[in-house]
Amino acid sequence: MKKLISMLLVLVMALGLVACSSSASKDDNKDDDKAKVDYKIGIITGTVSQGEEEYQQAQKLKEEYGDMVVTATYPDNFSTETEQTIATVTNMAADPKVKAIIFVQAVPGATAAIQKVKETRDDILFISGVCAEDPGVIAAASDICLLVDEIAMGTTVIDQAKKQGAKTFVHISFERHLGYATIAARQAGFKARCAELGIKYVEATAPDPTGDAGVTGAQAWITENIKVYVDQYGADTAFFSTNCSLQVPLIQEVAKYKAIFPQQCCPSPYHAYPSAFNIKTEGHEGDVEYMLGEIKKAVADAGNSGRMSTWEVPINMMMIEAGFNYAVKWIEGDITERCDEDALLKEMKAISGEATTISHYSDETVGELDNFFLILCPFYDF
Repeated sequence: MKKLISMLLVLVMALGLVACSSSASKDDNKDDDKAKVDYKIGIITGTVSQGEEEYQQAQKLKEEYGDMVVTATYPDNFSTETEQTIATVTNMAADPKVKAIIFVQAVPGATAAIQKVKETRDDILFISGVCAEDPGVIAAASDICLLVDEIAMGTTVIDQAKKQGAKTFVHISFERHLGYATIAARQAGFKARCAELGIKYVEATAPDPTGDAGVTGAQAWITENIKVYVDQYGADTAFFSTNCSLQVPLIQEVAKYKAIFPQQCCPSPYHAYPSAFNIKTEGHEGDVEYMLGEIKKAVADAGNSGRMSTWEVPINMMMIEAGFNYAVKWIEGDITERCDEDALLKEMKAISGEATTISHYSDETVGELDNFFLILCPFYDF
């Protein structure tokens, strides 16, 4: 009998150990999966001074995935320090465990860096966002290229302004910017869509911030003239400026005079809105929901709810997160093609919503590029 009891006790203890082991494996399953990962994904961004959104997103992924993520930054003076950019990418690719590199923003030097790496490592997947080089050239080097669809904004911005009650649309720019092909094409779209929707289109010329007046002089022009246009055309006037340095005073003046602001030149909750409304970001870096909520409150306090907006997701952050998720699935074999358009769009929609769309870049010189995607994301109304 004692022998039988002893055997039963051993059996019960063994079963208890199995049960505990099973429970622990379920609880730690996610951590175990990360521990088993035998590859790395590199993310190259600007410094905080060049692009805080993408930098913070890279650090967020680094914090979540640890050694699986390798980060680096390109130099602030990237236009004149392309050799440093190339060295940064090649150093990252020297680690044989690095199987994918995400480059946001893909500044001048990105194409040369990718080409250099592929001389010895053609197994690395390259995803390049905010491409600043010739589309045909970088598309031939990078597996996937990403850019906001500035030309299509010629329609979407006007549609948003119409929804917000606009009867007049004021386009603020200057000669240098209007010489850029994409800005000129977007401007043509603005004019055409305004005509279709019965909105009065007005062209306004501000000083070029790179000219004699400088940024201060150009911003002063905004401060002095928005009221003039509102007085002339009424508060149901939408304003759009092509220059980043003019966004803060433009947002402030639009809010002050209860006019309409469909989006910035570079749509994102982090672009100009926080500075315009003195929103504190410390401790909330990369927290998009916090930023949207704070801007919404600021616009409400200004008495202008429903007449100011931006894109719901910071596009550069979305490019990194969607690119990272895509790269993981490609490395692990869930995605079998280097450039799978359907899989890429699925990753984007999971972050920025079902209204997100992508299309192929196309022009007379290069034709249609199957791996160069132009992105449009849904608006967020404040």
